[in-house]
Amino acid sequence: MKTTYSKRKFYKENSLDTTLERLTLYARLKEALLIELQRRKDEEARYDWLSNARPEQVLPAGGDWQTWLILAGRGFGKTRTGAETIRHLIETNQARHIGLIGQSLVEAASVMVHGESGLLAVFPPHERPIFKPSQQKIYFKNGAVATLFGGNTPERLRGPQFDLVWIDEFAKFKNPDDLYDQVMMGLRLGDQPRCIITTTPRPVPLIEKLMKDPKTYLTRGSTFDNAANLAPSYLAQMKATYAATRLGAQELYAEVLTEREGALWNRSLIRYQTPVDENWRRIVIAIDPATTHHDQSDETGIMVVGLHDDGFVYVLEDLSGRLPPTEWGTRVTEAYWRYKADRVVAEVNKGGDLVERIVKSIDPHVSYKAVRATRGKVVRAEPVASLYEQGKVFHSRPLTLLEQQICDYIPNRTSKSPDRMDALVWAITDLMLAREASAEPKVWGI
Repeated sequence: MKTTYSKRKFYKENSLDTTLERLTLYARLKEALLIELQRRKDEEARYDWLSNARPEQVLPAGGDWQTWLILAGRGFGKTRTGAETIRHLIETNQARHIGLIGQSLVEAASVMVHGESGLLAVFPPHERPIFKPSQQKIYFKNGAVATLFGGNTPERLRGPQFDLVWIDEFAKFKNPDDLYDQVMMGLRLGDQPRCIITTTPRPVPLIEKLMKDPKTYLTRGSTFDNAANLAPSYLAQMKATYAATRLGAQELYAEVLTEREGALWNRSLIRYQTPVDENWRRIVIAIDPATTHHDQSDETGIMVVGLHDDGFVYVLEDLSGRLPPTEWGTRVTEAYWRYKADRVVAEVNKGGDLVERIVKSIDPHVSYKAVRATRGKVVRAEPVASLYEQGKVFHSRPLTLLEQQICDYIPNRTSKSPDRMDALVWAITDLMLAREASAEPKVWGI
């Protein structure tokens, strides 16, 4: 009986139906395992910040900086950058006592902690820290602790000490100087205590001071740098509504709209607009050449400016930079053909016939005019600034470095050579103020 039973059992357990059931079970287990492995792989990729971040969002390597100042437009990814940097420094045991400062405790909690790009969102679920609202503290798995503070109550920062502080939307605070002083006094733990500031800029004196501080690592960016992660409809609306406004210059392009007493230009004179069509009377490319090229040399100012049929002047592009002659010569000739310009205008007081030789060596067909300064810089610049006051000059888009330079230039007080401003002045003078302003435009073939 036992033998017969064993045979039956054997045949039953090894029947075709049973084998198929087992194979089906194995297939399902394998499928479930592959799904789980893929889920873990996707999760790992999702939380791999170094692979997902743009270069300007990654913690600056090395250097002797104390404050990382991120001035960027809305939607740039400032909050994500701040949160991911905090996560990285905690996970690598470079930070254990962290201060998180929003304009208020409510904003610190809602944006920096609970926000879609806040601290709780950037950690994988199994590593996610615990936030205790009653204590205003976040406890991390490795023992690090972050404490929340409101930026409008800087006195609360008297006493606490940190090795890392993250301040969000700093330019909105009521007393940024007091708060920053308290933060600096509390940054005294660890080998290299640091401060991260993420903000859309406003004309706050402390922001300007930090921008010039050698202990500051400055990162700048616009809303459109993060276009891949923003809704196309949002980007289209922002461009259509705000791209050509002062508000857009500040909130989208992260311009610091400062004013300087005694400056020929101020921010209210800079207007943004693009012409409705491509009917240009004349387009010129003006150069203010640097006579040397090294790390501390002046920049070569290169401006593309056009006079439109509507009677207004449009500053189209700023191609300036600290460049060797062959490179700025190439930039000029490429822009000449790209814009179908009427001529290249260059100051020869400093560089003699250098510009003509460089440009003509690259392309002998470029139309060229040399100009020589017979009046002082201020006398040349004043009528151009006056055209801005009359509303006759527009910038086609925010031109950060040019606008900063012209608004910072104070006659007889600014020591550094304003190369971009000089090129701008030569271009607009040639289009609107010189005898040749009514010259016939160059005829370009189709």
